[in-house]
Amino acid sequence: MKFLKALLVFISILIFMLIAYSISNNFFEPKAFNFMVKNFTASKSGSEDFAIIVIDDKSIGKYRWPWKRELYCKIFNYFSEYAKPSVIVNDSIFSTLDIENPQSDLKYLKSIKQMDNLVSGFDLLITSDSDTGASASYEKKFDKKFRIDIQDKRTISSGNYYQAILPFPEPYFNSIKMVGAVKTPVSRDSFLRSIPYVIQYDNKLYPSLALRAYSYLHGNEGYIVNDDYIIGQHSNIKIPRNSDISGVYSFIKYYKRIGTSNYSHKIYSALDIMESYDQLKSGHKPSINPHEFDNKIIFVGANVKAAATGLSDVQRTPISNEHSGVDVQATALDNLLSEDFMYQVEPFENLLITFSIMLVAYLLIRNFSVFVSATLISLISIIYIFICANCFYNGIAISVITPISLELITMIFAYSHRFILEGKNKEKIKSAMGKYISEDIMKSVVKNIDELKLGGKKANVTVLFSDIRGFTSISEKLSADEVSVILNEYFTEMEPIVTKHHGVINKFIGDAVMVIFGEPIQDENHPVNAIRCAAEMLEKVNELQQKWLSEGKPKIEIGVGINTGEAFVGNIGSEKRMEYTVIGDMVNLASRIESYNKTYKTNFLISSSTYACVKNIVDVIKISNVTIRGKSKKMDLYEVISLIG
Repeated sequence: MKFLKALLVFISILIFMLIAYSISNNFFEPKAFNFMVKNFTASKSGSEDFAIIVIDDKSIGKYRWPWKRELYCKIFNYFSEYAKPSVIVNDSIFSTLDIENPQSDLKYLKSIKQMDNLVSGFDLLITSDSDTGASASYEKKFDKKFRIDIQDKRTISSGNYYQAILPFPEPYFNSIKMVGAVKTPVSRDSFLRSIPYVIQYDNKLYPSLALRAYSYLHGNEGYIVNDDYIIGQHSNIKIPRNSDISGVYSFIKYYKRIGTSNYSHKIYSALDIMESYDQLKSGHKPSINPHEFDNKIIFVGANVKAAATGLSDVQRTPISNEHSGVDVQATALDNLLSEDFMYQVEPFENLLITFSIMLVAYLLIRNFSVFVSATLISLISIIYIFICANCFYNGIAISVITPISLELITMIFAYSHRFILEGKNKEKIKSAMGKYISEDIMKSVVKNIDELKLGGKKANVTVLFSDIRGFTSISEKLSADEVSVILNEYFTEMEPIVTKHHGVINKFIGDAVMVIFGEPIQDENHPVNAIRCAAEMLEKVNELQQKWLSEGKPKIEIGVGINTGEAFVGNIGSEKRMEYTVIGDMVNLASRIESYNKTYKTNFLISSSTYACVKNIVDVIKISNVTIRGKSKKMDLYEVISLIG
């Protein structure tokens, strides 16, 4: 039964921990990831070899949106005629012709057709739609013209998440030479943390915009995709990846923003480029020298939030809630060219780290005091956070919150378990010690455990002594076991009577019992309660006599002596061994009064000080002028015959 109960508790805790792990990993870990990337990973700006041409508010202010495509010609012609960039990446989708301005489209198409270093974007659709999706013949042509050599060596394919290609108009299809997917799907909390360098469609793999540009810069590089990396066939670049239903994803290693902007790379206004082009064509000195872009990587895109509907390209990323989408694409290519990647710790490794921290926390709590264990666990948490910060600084994404969260939960469970066990152990100790000392004294000790010391106080108390008459001669006739049985039964019956009347058994002295009334249990009527306790003890002995006679045991009688007065009450002994007791002349007197029962053939004697307190409730016989050993003056004793009422 105990094993089954323990197993049930273990399974319940395990399930709770797994739920907590899942919640933390899915809801809190992404926020920690954002914090670490923003404050530690993004420690440097993007490469100076990049330049981003932005269709910004200034550009829209000069040329009202939507633009005729011949305006784009100025941008592309500026680079194709006057500058010598390594590659130009157009982060936009061309899906329809401008029916109202066909000549403008022709100029644009003529311009880009002459550009061999232009990489354009294409889009994929999640749902198949005959009105917007490409035909089978188009997809065949698209695959033949644009797909590069990407070999799939994965053991498990991510599946065909996308259902169609968004087709280009035929004139545009015939004009462009290189395309890459512009898809940047966000996570469930709408943050863009990773990018698919490879997109799977119709069991074929296509490059992203960044990967296609990288491929061009490396002689139309091909790739091999396995379970862990995207590997260049010639350059041997190894891009760390994780599988996803919609592609082959890798974390983006973000760079520090330039100033207060939402860019990590240097930007230029599209208007400044167009005006520079016009200046060059007219023979004037341009505002921006085209040689500034020689051997540079050029990205062209939009970043206007409100100036024109449909032109906005803003993403929520770990480093900014309004990060430029074209800068994200540039960052992805920058990661490839510098081989500067974010490496993700495997889920199993994160789980192992979490379990190890939980185990260490549990062992510390089991083996050290609360203060020491809590201090060490806090220190471990701080050290782990520093380790995580260092990992993110070096491009390693590791779980931050989840191990600490489960460490905290482990602390709660472990401390709760510890306190429950300690509580049970304390109860066991109290129960065991209560068999040796009074339960009331035990409660007083536990209550004042931090103030436990030698010393005490003077107090008015009543002390009761009881003794078995002729016990020495009786014990000589019985075996040790028989004596033990009689004594144990006698004391067992006396203890609840003493407790009932607020007395405290201070000690057993052979066959005698010493009881204190008034301390440590505060009781103003302690003389009265002592008298009633003694009367009930005598009555119980009469009952036991009948039982013992029927069992063939000897007849046993007791004598009781009671005295009331001032005595020292408290702890005596040494710092290592203490005893709670009463000391004083009145205690000795109580013992001697009890012994006079033998002299006067009585059972119940009390002192004059006790009688003064209880005379209204007792019927007594006065024994006058008794000489008490150790006392110079004679004193009166009183035999209690019965209680009045």
